[in-house]
Amino acid sequence: MSSIASDHPSPFVVDDCRGVLQVYSDGSIVRSSKPSFNVTVHDDGSVLWKDVVLNPTHNLRLRLYKPADSSSSSTLPIFYYIHGGGFCIGSFTWPNFHNYCLRLASDLRAVIIAPDYRLAPENRLPAAMDDAFAAVKWLQAQATSDNRDPWLTEVCDFSRVFISGDSAGGNLAHYLAVRLGRGSPELAPVRVRGYILLAPFFSGIERTKLEAEGPKDAFLNLELMDRFWRLSVPIGADRDHPLVNPFGPSSKSLEGIDLDPMLVVVGGGDLLRDRCKDYADRLKNWGKNIEYAEFEGKQHGFFTVDPNSEAANELMLIIKKFVEKHSF
Repeated sequence: MSSIASDHPSPFVVDDCRGVLQVYSDGSIVRSSKPSFNVTVHDDGSVLWKDVVLNPTHNLRLRLYKPADSSSSSTLPIFYYIHGGGFCIGSFTWPNFHNYCLRLASDLRAVIIAPDYRLAPENRLPAAMDDAFAAVKWLQAQATSDNRDPWLTEVCDFSRVFISGDSAGGNLAHYLAVRLGRGSPELAPVRVRGYILLAPFFSGIERTKLEAEGPKDAFLNLELMDRFWRLSVPIGADRDHPLVNPFGPSSKSLEGIDLDPMLVVVGGGDLLRDRCKDYADRLKNWGKNIEYAEFEGKQHGFFTVDPNSEAANELMLIIKKFVEKHSF
């Protein structure tokens, strides 16, 4: 009896995101538990950390960090670090992000909160925005609870909160800044003092000069950026969607929105540079309190890929100065 070849070929990969996420032709999705590149964790015990359940329904957690020598005699500011990954990959558990949070806690003398959020394409935008908002509402619930986490009770100053985001996390930090507005009244007694946007992941249908002419071998290249957006935007949307392009044709104007102080950081060799600079320039021209720092020649994520580099050290000083400036 002869065998009959199947009329249905085996599924094949149609989208690959750094080997961590693979989308197949039949719609199936495979995720690796390993990060996109190996980094050695540098944990010398000077910073304590633990994981906390944020949303059991969506299996979301957040990680808390605090200096090991902190005590209730001197309260510490709270600093959110929202990881990147193009809305499609990434986790606070990745060693590059974990290392950076260890350093933030040590250098800033702060309690660091690193939340996870749902990823695309299983959970397209605005799922990540909803989860970022839930992460700051979690802090408000802690601040108003009689049964708050002892780590927060002992050392935190809920009136000195800073929200930072890296790449896709920078986009989420922007979203929170706009949604919460100056003084973050809906989070009371939690008070956000400022936002740090680290190479925020924005886009648009019209290419910037650096996107069009920049190096094809950039760490975050144009092909990968387009793939991230294709997998993460709402079905039927494009790169001018308001959650992607803050200055798109259907985006609400930011001119009349009162924002807390903001620091925007980008590498000069990052294909996102033009968008980040344009973002900072527009907000500054509208009278917002914006600081902008550009690191010549540096690629996307330079401060987590090599957290002890000269540029990363300089950036840490800039962030520390920003936090101290706006703490009171």
